[in-house]
Amino acid sequence: MISTQAWADAQELWDYQRMGHELRPCSVAIGLGSHDLGVADVTADLYHRGLAPLIVFTGATSRTTREAMPRGEAQHYRERALELGVPAGAILVEPRARNTGENIALSRALLEERGVSVESALLVSKPYEERRAYATACKIWPDVTWVSASASMTFAEYVDSIQDARLVIDMLVGAQQRLMVYPAQGFAISQPIPQAVIEAFERLRAEGFTSRLIPGRVA
Repeated sequence: MISTQAWADAQELWDYQRMGHELRPCSVAIGLGSHDLGVADVTADLYHRGLAPLIVFTGATSRTTREAMPRGEAQHYRERALELGVPAGAILVEPRARNTGENIALSRALLEERGVSVESALLVSKPYEERRAYATACKIWPDVTWVSASASMTFAEYVDSIQDARLVIDMLVGAQQRLMVYPAQGFAISQPIPQAVIEAFERLRAEGFTSRLIPGRVA
């Protein structure tokens, strides 16, 4: 059973980790691989709305996706986008990345290899990964203007879509830890974190939502 306080704390992290960017046309849309096929749905929708002429799906597999996406996250995203009517010629696949930094670095290398000029990019992720993905992208590829995008869902709606509340809260806590420790390691830009968010993170960690934490880190 998840306590009322834990739900409130998870909502605090959810609200902080959303960027609230206004969508606009960009050079490319980059869909970050994960267990959530909804990222592919959002990326396909952005393409159909004319907000990006080209899509890059990036991602290998992880412990949470190797069974559901045996051909790799990026490839499964591509197949989903094709089902949704995106032409094959508008999709590039980067199949090797195993973390967000590699998602950005390897997507950049692929686009440069194909001669694609990128001034701005729609960065498509799970809703609660918007801020961490943005912080990483700004660090790895700073001369691009990044616009965060994800499914327009409330926290409750997202939990209902995944059907695993503890997994979602664990992911929120893990994403928050990385926002707190990665800037010092050179993996992401630093961003202000409200005290209420820090306190919510600490309570959730103390309550046992720890499966996605980086071992041995204080934050």
